[in-house]
Formats: sequence, structure tokens, C-alpha cells
Amino acid sequence: MYKVKVFVTLKESVLDPQGSAVKSSLHRMAYHEVSDVRIGKYLELTIDGPAESLDHRIQEMCHKLLSNPVIEDYRYEVEEVVAL
Repeated sequence: MYKVKVFVTLKESVLDPQGSAVKSSLHRMAYHEVSDVRIGKYLELTIDGPAESLDHRIQEMCHKLLSNPVIEDYRYEVEEVVAL
């Protein structure tokens, strides 16, 4: 069994109005040290299956459903879960 952590973010070339709004709010709250904010998604998947096809299957899921490849990038981390 594997725990997969997926991080989805807007591509650098895509404007992030939600991030801009959060940055403005932080500045109004006197957090002037914040120079940029980008908003993204974090997902955790628990997957049962063979290790040899895991990377391919995760990439397929990210590309087809979990991210929008036109405007978003993704990365993921895989951790093996040991049964107790």
C-alpha cells in the first residue's frame, strides 16, 4: 500500500488572481515581507497495487483528472505504508 501526496500549482505563466487577493490581504494586515502568493491544491491518495505500474498510474490520474495540464503543473511524492 502506498500513500501518494499530489501537489498541483498553476504554471508560472498563468495569472493567479486568488493568490494576488491573498497577498493584498496579507499586506493590509502588515505582513509586508510577503512578496508573492500562489494558490494550489494538495491531495492525498492511498493506493493498493504493484509498484512497477505505480508511477505511470499516478501520472495518468494527474493528467486526466487531478490537474488541468493546460494551466497547471503537478508533482507527487510516494511513500510506502507499512502495515502494523
